[in-house]
Amino acid sequence: MNYPLASTTWDEREYEALQRVIESGIFTMGKKVAEFEQEFARFVGSNHAVMVNSGSSANLLMVAALRYRSNAPILPGTEVIVPAVSWSTTYYPLYQYGLKLRFVDVDAETLNYDLEQLEGAITPATKVIMVVNLLGNPNDFAAINKIVEGRDILLLEDNCESLGALFDGKQAGTFGLMGSYSSFFSHHISTMEGGLITTDDEELYHILLCLRAHGWTRNLPKENHVAPMSDNPFEESFRFILPGYNVRPLEMSGAIGLEQLKKLPDMVLERRRNAEKFRDLMEKYPFLRIQREIGQSSWFGFAFTVKSDMGYDRRQIIAAMNKSGIEVRPIVAGNFTKNEAMTWFDYSIYGELKNANELDRHGFFIGNHHYPMNEELNLLELVLKKIDK
Repeated sequence: MNYPLASTTWDEREYEALQRVIESGIFTMGKKVAEFEQEFARFVGSNHAVMVNSGSSANLLMVAALRYRSNAPILPGTEVIVPAVSWSTTYYPLYQYGLKLRFVDVDAETLNYDLEQLEGAITPATKVIMVVNLLGNPNDFAAINKIVEGRDILLLEDNCESLGALFDGKQAGTFGLMGSYSSFFSHHISTMEGGLITTDDEELYHILLCLRAHGWTRNLPKENHVAPMSDNPFEESFRFILPGYNVRPLEMSGAIGLEQLKKLPDMVLERRRNAEKFRDLMEKYPFLRIQREIGQSSWFGFAFTVKSDMGYDRRQIIAAMNKSGIEVRPIVAGNFTKNEAMTWFDYSIYGELKNANELDRHGFFIGNHHYPMNEELNLLELVLKKIDK
């Protein structure tokens, strides 16, 4: 591809980090994972971070932890509001824990919650709002906090696509009770596979540690909020207290994460510089609507919605881009409620999902990268000029 969706952010530092782990002979979760968790928590400004094997697993543990907390656990049948446009594993853990999903439309420009629709969708049964920061763009958390003010509603954040995004100077992923992140290849940092959950709540942190590895006590501190522990390591080695998983990360992933985190500020800065050039370019082509930034996006990619009323067709545009070597994808999963997987869900839909349907029919996105993209954006302009004859 002349203009790929994603590219490697590794150099010799990541490969040297891998080699040090190989030489140590310790490959499963160990000291480097713990060090990366500490540095990641410090970077985003949270008290705690727990690394897992993917962003999808991060969402799974985040939802599971609410089920097992001591005070007001989130039980099966509880209503959770979700945006109609997101990735599949935003929704699956909610279904898997028996929660009732209530789908709400997104804003046509920001691609995040339509705030008017969000406020209207809340019912007396609503106990959780899953906030998804889409394609690097943080939600308007000032407005969302006003909507939930005085209500018994928790905020969770799926921030898997938006590491490094800021709203009012605060890192996206840290506005809710917990936030999830992904360090898959195509995301802002890459640890091969990987994900994290952040929280300031110590009890939830201990629950996450337990759930990550089999539901056993072995990884808990002696003083914790989950279970009293003996001083006998033999007794504690195979003691299971929660129905957990094995979603531990590799030690290699933690070591790579430490190197990636050092680069992250500059990589996000370069993505923002590219976005400025992209926005300037797109002013010439009004038949495509682009994503409107909230706060400071970390610009995962560049999203478009084709204005079909102006006589343009998404299929023709995508074909022209593919022919020129520009890699194209749908805007996440489009309107997720169209999928056959919905037959398994307990759910309701608020309103008509007008904007989600429009994104599904007319939307697509292309990549952004951590390096200057003058050549790629010049190629994009050449394609758009041919289309806009």
